[in-house]
Amino acid sequence: MTLKIHIDDSAPPYEQVRAQISEQARSGVLPVGYRLPTVRGLAESLGLAANTVAKAYRALEGDGVIETRGRNGTYIAAAGSAAEREAAAAAQVYVERVRRLGLDENAALVAVRDALRAAYGDG
Repeated sequence: MTLKIHIDDSAPPYEQVRAQISEQARSGVLPVGYRLPTVRGLAESLGLAANTVAKAYRALEGDGVIETRGRNGTYIAAAGSAAEREAAAAAQVYVERVRRLGLDENAALVAVRDALRAAYGDG
């Protein structure tokens, strides 16, 4: 696991830790079941306060990205359900937005299909 904290970044350090672990879990760099360092251990290696890392871990646990197994440690959780929840939330935001814009269901679906083709290719 490789994390880099940028002091001059506008995002607070805990958010940088949260975002990087979340992305590495989503992309498979950190596989399901990977044991994360202790809060204190990660804080020391990154030069951060333990409370900063603890805040990131709490946010990740709330997002379903990690799970804490008591004294046994903290692990990357099965990502499917967390990813699906996040996608559903993003879809809901999209639906609310296109309704405000006055688009009908068909126009909204066309926009999504176009965006998906652009992101994933025509295949």
